[in-house]
Amino acid sequence: MPAIGETAPDFTLPRTANATQETSLTLSDLAPKKVVLYFYPKDNTPGCTTEALEFTRLSAQFADADTVVLGVSKDTLKKHENFCAKHDLNVILLSDADGDVCERYGVWNEKQMYGKTFMGITRATFLIGRDGKLAEIWPKVKVAGHADAVLETARSLP
Repeated sequence: MPAIGETAPDFTLPRTANATQETSLTLSDLAPKKVVLYFYPKDNTPGCTTEALEFTRLSAQFADADTVVLGVSKDTLKKHENFCAKHDLNVILLSDADGDVCERYGVWNEKQMYGKTFMGITRATFLIGRDGKLAEIWPKVKVAGHADAVLETARSLP
């Protein structure tokens, strides 16, 4: 996992439409905005839905803080579009189908559930400052209250 103060690994990924004609997004193109990059395991699961709804609820406040919110999972763009439509989400979701960005951010890890071991995304959030450097990292996120804490930190950055 990259460390606070390091330059955020750049990438280009397919993105949900969300009222734009662009079909992909390059992280470095968002400068000089601040960026919240949150990684989550799977669309339409309880924790991931709650997290996306919380970021959506706070979207106007993030915009006021000059901060773009991006959600990343390995789900396909079609699944992301359906997820957004079903829950009226207005955050931008990115499809990292091959897992390259998940690996570069250190969130593709071995997990265990019901005694079985498998590879999956560890829920984590990265706040990237206007300079393109990682300003804050929340590893192993607990969803409740997380989006509010991220917003508070984003507001505190110049």
